[in-house]
Amino acid sequence: WALHLKNVTISLSGQYECSFATYPYGTKAAKVQLIVEAEEEQHYVKEVQLNQTLEIPCLENTTSENLSNYPLKWLVEENDKKEELVTKEPSRPAVYRNSSVLYGQRVCLGLNNALKIFPIKLVDDGRVFSCHVMYHPERVQKSSTVLRVFGK
Repeated sequence: WALHLKNVTISLSGQYECSFATYPYGTKAAKVQLIVEAEEEQHYVKEVQLNQTLEIPCLENTTSENLSNYPLKWLVEENDKKEELVTKEPSRPAVYRNSSVLYGQRVCLGLNNALKIFPIKLVDDGRVFSCHVMYHPERVQKSSTVLRVFGK
């Protein structure tokens, strides 16, 4: 006897009870406390040389099939200001936000929805690039990568 929950959200947290009648002993019951927690954000640091091409994976250890089934977006952050770079809906082409002065022509989606940045510039140093995958309105998985840019 098992309870299967699909599209699990935080609102499903709580106590669950399974009870059934047994003959001749009456009723048997078991209680389980379910705690649903939001996904934690993954944090990375990438070191790259000036003028190189950098590819940042969206979510480490996640297959492309899993990522292609859900909407995702890439953002860049500096001084607590976030800017959307690209969004991708399942079975649709990526939408680039070319209004970005710094990244309008320097970013594209690579394999497995990785963000490709070329060429790397000195202004990229310290910027945070984050990928957000919306598995469900209450279940967004995030991966953030800080860039460290080095010159020769």
